[in-house]
Amino acid sequence: MLSRVDYKWIALSNTTLGGLMAAMNASIILIALPGIFRGIAVNPLDPAEIGYLLWMLLGYMVVTAVFLVTFGRISDIYGRVRLYNAGFAVFTLGSVGLSLVGGHGNGAALYLILMRLVQGVGGGFLMANSAAILTDAFPSNERGMALGVNQIAAIGGSLAGLLLGGVLATVDWRLVFLVSVPFGLIGTVWAYLMLKEISVPQRNQRIDYVGNATFALALTLLLVGITYGIMPYGSSPTGWGSPTVIICLVAGAVTLAGFVVVELRVPQPMFRLQLFALRPFLFGNVSSFIAALARGGLQFMLVIWLQGIWLPIHGFNFAQTPLWAAIYMIPLMVGFLIAGPLSGTFSDRWGARGLATSGVAVMVAGFVGLNTLPTNFTYGPFALLLLLLGIGMGMFSSPNTASIMNAVPADQRGASSGMTMTVQNSATMFSMGLFFSVVIGGLAATLPGALGTGLSAAGLPAALAHRIAGLPPTAALFAAFLGYNPMATLLPAAALNQLPAAARSNLLSTHYFPSLMAQPFTDGLHTAFWMAAALLVGAVVASALRGGRYVHEEAQGRGRGAVPAAASLQVAAGGQGGEGPRG
Repeated sequence: MLSRVDYKWIALSNTTLGGLMAAMNASIILIALPGIFRGIAVNPLDPAEIGYLLWMLLGYMVVTAVFLVTFGRISDIYGRVRLYNAGFAVFTLGSVGLSLVGGHGNGAALYLILMRLVQGVGGGFLMANSAAILTDAFPSNERGMALGVNQIAAIGGSLAGLLLGGVLATVDWRLVFLVSVPFGLIGTVWAYLMLKEISVPQRNQRIDYVGNATFALALTLLLVGITYGIMPYGSSPTGWGSPTVIICLVAGAVTLAGFVVVELRVPQPMFRLQLFALRPFLFGNVSSFIAALARGGLQFMLVIWLQGIWLPIHGFNFAQTPLWAAIYMIPLMVGFLIAGPLSGTFSDRWGARGLATSGVAVMVAGFVGLNTLPTNFTYGPFALLLLLLGIGMGMFSSPNTASIMNAVPADQRGASSGMTMTVQNSATMFSMGLFFSVVIGGLAATLPGALGTGLSAAGLPAALAHRIAGLPPTAALFAAFLGYNPMATLLPAAALNQLPAAARSNLLSTHYFPSLMAQPFTDGLHTAFWMAAALLVGAVVASALRGGRYVHEEAQGRGRGAVPAAASLQVAAGGQGGEGPRG
């Protein structure tokens, strides 16, 4: 029989494996997409098929964001370990299904997207329960450390996925999906045999079907609207003016308001909104949302900066840039790996407010620093700024999660963990839509003129140069992101073949298109960086307002902190703020 001391390490190691696998699978596809689309004979840059590209990229995140709170609440009712185990199994089945795709064309692409959604369901159960299982297993003075180690696995898995995707896709694109299967099988068996239910399932509770349905519908509408908002629409470079996008966003906002009304009226809600009366929970989630909104699109934008401009200008072949972009992003991961466990351990002793708030401030400095870099920067300063951003993210993430989970009662940890992850994932999706639109807007304003002039000077007929210059820049950006030569993608083969060899070689060189795109792209990116820095200032304020160290069990033991009823409002009004750091 395992003691509680032994069991907590079992729980940490298993949830760490789950986090590693889920994060690795989310990032591995970024680098492997060219090989996957070549394998199924689909052109992801064709305007009629770019939707397949976006859903391959974002579908997994959409599913996890939509269902995390629902999965967390179901786990509170039926058992967190049971649903966590089911998540491992479903995720593994999805990975096997992805590797078994047959045929070619749009049908194969649709099958892959559906299997990614299945993976998202499994990943949702894993993410919704990991933090709750760790909070159950570890005492309050060790939770920050445990959550820090767990989050390190997620960051490490993200890096491993980028590197593995680049290597495996060159061998056989199906290996990109099969690599998750051994992790999934081991994790499923290990979780089934070793994890035990510490929390008491609330089997007398009923599932709030109306609340679940309205929340899922609201988030689905909002995230689908964002997904199609970054796609071209008609002659516009983005789709924010599309009636479909507007209807999705408005209907999503209205439905989300309806969800709040439902949850305040049903006797057994999916999520107890009264938990937001607790200052650590409220301001922890607010600061998490703002921070994720500021940095969520960071990796995507930086990867495009590296792949589309910096690496080609420095002589890297376009087909090599996805893998090298992952390698050049390593300092960001290293910073998180250093700061994550240390900040979690220190927050166990001194509380989350100081560390988490300082971490966000460090991220502000990192974004301001990125704005000082020229288009053709020197890698050393860039690497140091990535390291600084990683350290700031690590300083914030672990203490903030521990602060949120410490604040909630034991029977609400699954739903609370799901809510926290939903806040982060949704903000990341919003962030990608926001930053991508800002950068695309900047490109659309200045790139056509530069591209048209450059193409005419290179020898293309004026009419063709004008037509190519008028295309939405989205295709060029995605071409760079996928490791394709943008000019080879944009220019008809017949037009290229009519050019002299020297002119054709110049147009298809690694430096031609990146040099044209560099300044317009960098201008838009700097605007996005300033926006991120401004948002993070708001996160600094929100994090500082969380109050001192607060642990629900300890406060309840002193006759305080009962959350589900009106007493929770008393805690928010004067409870935590006066609590000083505790050792």
